[in-house]
Amino acid sequence: MRFVDASVFLHAYLRPSKKKIPEDIEALKGKARGIIRRISQDKEEVITSLVHISEIANILEVRANVEETCDIVSGLLSLPNVEIVEPSKKTYESAIEDSRSYKIGINDALAWVLMRQEGISEIYSFDSDFDSIHDLKRLGE
Repeated sequence: MRFVDASVFLHAYLRPSKKKIPEDIEALKGKARGIIRRISQDKEEVITSLVHISEIANILEVRANVEETCDIVSGLLSLPNVEIVEPSKKTYESAIEDSRSYKIGINDALAWVLMRQEGISEIYSFDSDFDSIHDLKRLGE
């Protein structure tokens, strides 16, 4: 099982503001869509957190419309092969400590704390902050 970071969904669903999309961005978006396709077709079991889903919703609501955001989030919540964990206050406090130690964002550190709790060492993400964690393998690029 792998953890799925919010960045995968955001790259898959957000539309660039420019009409001409650079090739590297288009390739990254294609990789993100491929990961989402495998997950949505029930070809792979993954895990994410309610915090990461909230992060997806918050960013999509700014860039897309509310109806589209609701469709994406409700679709994600309905997938039987996506386990969604709800972090506790103590888990989030651990994430703050890891955020300081690894010099990464708190929600990225939260993903790492949850991954350790679940015995997971691989994450789908396009966020290079995860590269500073040596026991973690980032997949996506």
